[in-house]
Amino acid sequence: MQIQIRINMKMNITNKAVLFLAFGMLSLGAAAQKITVPAPSPLQTVTQKFGLGEVTVEYSRPGVKGRTIFGDVVPYGKIWRTGANATTKITFTDEVKLEGNVVKPGTYGLYTIPNKDSWEIMLYKDLTLNGNVGDYKTENEVLRFKVKAIKIPMKMESLMINIGDISATESKLMLLWENTVIAIKMTTDIDARVMQSIDESMKSEKPEYFRAASYYFDNGKDLKQALVWATKATEENPTAFYMFNLKARIEYKLGDKAAGKASAEKSIALAKDAKNDDYVALGEKLLAENK
Repeated sequence: MQIQIRINMKMNITNKAVLFLAFGMLSLGAAAQKITVPAPSPLQTVTQKFGLGEVTVEYSRPGVKGRTIFGDVVPYGKIWRTGANATTKITFTDEVKLEGNVVKPGTYGLYTIPNKDSWEIMLYKDLTLNGNVGDYKTENEVLRFKVKAIKIPMKMESLMINIGDISATESKLMLLWENTVIAIKMTTDIDARVMQSIDESMKSEKPEYFRAASYYFDNGKDLKQALVWATKATEENPTAFYMFNLKARIEYKLGDKAAGKASAEKSIALAKDAKNDDYVALGEKLLAENK
């Protein structure tokens, strides 16, 4: 009986020791899982309003880290994922043109073939290819075109893709890394849709006179019609200094200096009341330019 009790006690002690060691190992494992380090090629998402839609680029940003990139780490004449890790993705919510090539709304993989003086740019349907460019299939291409490679004197340590030089209908999709810049012309045709929306607005209970006048003025359309709308906008909003500024610019453009001066002075006075120094300065500059 005593022997059996001793055996049971030894077994209990042994079992407790095993459990203690097991819990200890689990604790160490859990602690190890908490270790985090910065990503070597951190993920970035860039979203830009453009035209009537948005353009979003999602990519990982590798660094130069003392290496020669183009022609070495990224070989010339070879397909490149244009980043690191997963496929670099570009999403368009509205139709655009890249270097004159139509791109329908959707999400595409952005692949490139760098060369010393020019690059080939490809939009790709398969978003799961990642860096497995050996499996690249030309039948999955949406389009392919060439752009010039530009050398710059400064060095860009981390790959950067952004959208710059933005106007209502034009911008540039830009890629910068090491000492190379790629600038892809991006355009969008919005005029027909904007004109339709203006027509619909004018038929509504609350026409957007100011926005319509601004679009006509900015895009070189019928200035007399723009003035009619700008005048109505100021009548409905008699303290809106920015509306009087637009009215003044239209009047000056039409050659009516007296009316332009009166509207500019009204804009300045209202801007001073509103403590808006920017529009005070804009109005004074407008007067100085049209003496």
